[in-house]
Amino acid sequence: MMVMLLAALDGTIVSTALPTIVSDLGGLDQLSWVVTAYLLSSTVVVPLYGKFGDLFGRKIVLQAAIAIFLLGSVLCGLAQDMTQLILMRALQGLGGGGLLVVTMASIGDVIPPAERGRYQGLFGGVYGLATVIGPLLGGFMVDHLSWRWIFYVSLPLGVLAIGVIAAVFHPHTRHKQHAIDYWGAAWLTVALSGIILFTTEGGTTLPWNAPTLWCILALALAGAVAFVITERRAVEPIMPLHLFGHRIFVLSSLIGFFVGAALFGSTTFIPLYLQVVRNATPTVAGMQLLPLMGGVIVSSIVCGRLISRLGRYRIFPIIGTVVATIGLVMLGTVGDNDPLFLIYGYTGLLGVGLGMVMQVLILATQNSVEMQHLGVATSGVTLFRSIGGSIGVSLFGAIFSIGLQHRVRASLPEGMAVPRSLGPEAIRGLPSVVHERYVLAFGASLHTVYHVAAVFMAVAFLLALGMRDVPLRKAGA
Repeated sequence: MMVMLLAALDGTIVSTALPTIVSDLGGLDQLSWVVTAYLLSSTVVVPLYGKFGDLFGRKIVLQAAIAIFLLGSVLCGLAQDMTQLILMRALQGLGGGGLLVVTMASIGDVIPPAERGRYQGLFGGVYGLATVIGPLLGGFMVDHLSWRWIFYVSLPLGVLAIGVIAAVFHPHTRHKQHAIDYWGAAWLTVALSGIILFTTEGGTTLPWNAPTLWCILALALAGAVAFVITERRAVEPIMPLHLFGHRIFVLSSLIGFFVGAALFGSTTFIPLYLQVVRNATPTVAGMQLLPLMGGVIVSSIVCGRLISRLGRYRIFPIIGTVVATIGLVMLGTVGDNDPLFLIYGYTGLLGVGLGMVMQVLILATQNSVEMQHLGVATSGVTLFRSIGGSIGVSLFGAIFSIGLQHRVRASLPEGMAVPRSLGPEAIRGLPSVVHERYVLAFGASLHTVYHVAAVFMAVAFLLALGMRDVPLRKAGA
């Protein structure tokens, strides 16, 4: 749980400090790469960590991932310009990519599936907690210390986690001759790098009709084809292709993809909406995400205990995706003058739905695959959720900005223009007529984002109907 907190905090704490980092180091044009560098490196190593955990034992692999992450964190805090920060964020991601996936696979080493639900419910609660603590902690450190402390804060928690793992984590490991699939890892890195670069750069840094962008996508597709060919011939493939003939693994991965896209693509805009339309401060906007976090925590823990007691899990992703779809549809109906408690209620509903889905997918996969493939199966589901989140952020970001620009142009007098990108303070400084129309356009554009996210979640519901219950294995098995 400490490692989960370490990984999840980093995903949320940095965003609060980005404006301050830019004002200190410069390089506004490179700002997106502070996030993209970490996302890229952490995603491409997920399957590697899953395989290394299966081959070498998850204890040493988890400790190595934490050590690399902490080294990258310290170097990020010491960065003197934007280029150094981006490179160190990539190094940090090489460790960070292993934190979540090896942690989730490690549960499978020490807890049988029949009891695993309630433990994974706690893990889901920790992840939800970090989504709100991160922005609050980041805002406090930027205001009262320095942006560099958002990276240093990982050190005590990481060192403590390494110590606890060394003392009490005793997984079942087998010593065997290892054959590392280096070519498979290389082609997978090419494919995933291309996909993430295409989704993060398209429509932002590069226009959608840029030849460079489509060359990146072509390279990604070529890498994916080469990866499949390599995996067919590898002695110990990094991602065994027979897993894609495994019904529960495939469904869990696809559900994770669509839920990840809807989750990260929609919740990214909630704090911004509260600041721009409702005039909340960054700290207050973070506090107003408490209902979302509370819903995730409560439903994760309750569902985990129910799964352990009932021995069945299929119904939870089905109900969870329905509840989350309703929450997203209702968020798309909130007017700019509606009371805030409506937003709290709908985000809480979204959180309840998400808490019923996220951890159950890992549990269902781990329960149904062979023990020797536990790590790669866990990493596969995690990988698809990460890719879904990456595509969701970029896709919904494009939908939002295109809708906002169109509505602003349509509502303003001829010849009057508003800059493409404005912070909350700059928006509040606009002339009153322009400000009013801009805020209306902002809220209407977000409605579109939530409704598209609801469609993604509805697709996840249809996929969840195809899940089936596999009896949870007991300790003896």
